[in-house]
Amino acid sequence: MNILDKIVLRKKEEVEQAKKLVSIEELEKGVYFNRTPYSLREFMLDPARTGIIAEFKRRSPSKGIINDHSSVVEVTNGYAAAGASAISVLTDMDFFGGHPNDLLEARAANSVPLLRKDFMIDEYQIVEAKALGADIILLIAAILTHEQIDTFSLLAKDLGLNILLEVHNAEELKRSMNPLIDAIGVNNRNLGDFSVDIQTSFDLIKKIPNQFLKVSESAISDPKIINELKSAGFNGFLIGENFMKTSNPGAAMQQFAEEMISV
Repeated sequence: MNILDKIVLRKKEEVEQAKKLVSIEELEKGVYFNRTPYSLREFMLDPARTGIIAEFKRRSPSKGIINDHSSVVEVTNGYAAAGASAISVLTDMDFFGGHPNDLLEARAANSVPLLRKDFMIDEYQIVEAKALGADIILLIAAILTHEQIDTFSLLAKDLGLNILLEVHNAEELKRSMNPLIDAIGVNNRNLGDFSVDIQTSFDLIKKIPNQFLKVSESAISDPKIINELKSAGFNGFLIGENFMKTSNPGAAMQQFAEEMISV
């Protein structure tokens, strides 16, 4: 059993526990449930922004603790000020040290699109994401069937949410696309063993239809790579660890963004 298998197994238990604690009806009464989500496309293609989806992540299964001292409000405010097109917030507790409350705090403090970064395996989590103030949900092709992706996409769109579909190879891409998806993210990290290879993005970019926003995820630590990815056709770039491993993630992103312009 690899890391991803362990995460999904635990996630199933976690979702069942959540359903017993908070019903769908209660989620629908949440303070953010009836707000209109921001458009990922509008923010991603805004020339005044960086195209970066900056991530708040405390730890990971492969790296352990990355940053356990910076607050979600401090970091996400810094990201927004540095020109983030969206902000990714990890809500997985057991493996990434996140919490649903992190998303609530980020929503209260920011006016940019928020991605609920989690392992979505149940429709309950999508409704929960809307209640927590998310604008975007992540659907990971490696853990979902084609039918699940279609069902989850329909629900997300009914709730007004943007959809980021994450793929790791051509097979996942081919079987997972549907017209409701807003963006396709190529994860350069192998979720089986958590190794990374930026070449994955360059290999898959030409296979992604132009109707979708194109996002490269993980293994991005050099501003020069951003320009290469842009030239290849990517609109967005999900970066987390590179910023979070510093003492001031917002300032680290600001410096990164300035270097993107100068190279």
